[in-house]
Amino acid sequence: MTTRPSDVVTETFEAQRDRLRAVAYRVLGSHVDSEDVVQETWMRLARQDTASIDNLAGWLTTVVGRISLDLLRSRQARPETTYGQEFSDFVVTPDDDLTPDEQVALADSVGFALLVVLDSLTPSERLAFVLHDMFAIPFHEIGQILGKSTDAAKMIASRARRKVHAGDRQTGSGREHREVVHAFQAAVRGGDFEALLRVLDPNVKLTVDTADGVVVTLGATKVAAGARMFSGEVARHRPVLVNGIPGHMSWRSDGTVLSVIAFGVTAGRITTIHIVVDPAKLASIHLPDPA
Repeated sequence: MTTRPSDVVTETFEAQRDRLRAVAYRVLGSHVDSEDVVQETWMRLARQDTASIDNLAGWLTTVVGRISLDLLRSRQARPETTYGQEFSDFVVTPDDDLTPDEQVALADSVGFALLVVLDSLTPSERLAFVLHDMFAIPFHEIGQILGKSTDAAKMIASRARRKVHAGDRQTGSGREHREVVHAFQAAVRGGDFEALLRVLDPNVKLTVDTADGVVVTLGATKVAAGARMFSGEVARHRPVLVNGIPGHMSWRSDGTVLSVIAFGVTAGRITTIHIVVDPAKLASIHLPDPA
């Protein structure tokens, strides 16, 4: 029995690395996790008799899919680990200085808005949708990863597609999104509790990313009652896009960054608010103070 020389296997893996990383990222929504998945795939490949692999690229995709699926399922079993996951890697850009190319990049399918919709899917639905609709992986291969028949994989992907399209319709346009965020900010500045309740989804989730960990508040009444945290020591702020969705960034009077806030909007109401006040994460953002 012959085996592929190790250098050929290594070259093939390296040629596939970017694609494998992209698959894992779109399934998991985290660059850190996607790097871990790719590294684990390499370790499994190193232990494999490569002579038994007819299609190395396909084998690598299957392994990445299975590891990602296991990770998704472990997240579902421990939901507390998903809080703050969407901003484990976040990109902040000015909302008023985007070039057309940057706008296209921010609207890419890996943007936050789609990740929010994907979070509403089951692990199997998410994997099937990403592999088929984004990477054109055949259903028989997806079925093997899921432990399902080809027809079952098609049904799972179809169900996921309907949910994603419904979510896309609900999120509305960027302009509508901004209008909802502006209404929220006006209500906060005016201390208008009733106006806050009108703009917040009853099941809104507020996530605050602090140096000591993540704090989560659920429900419009509790979020509205704590609205003073949205002003705090703010001296100046500017509109920004956080992973492609409207938000704002605030500075203290001494010019240090106070916070970054991003809003998820569905059907005209704010469904998620994510505040980052962790100094370590804020230090990675390089936007000029608007003063």
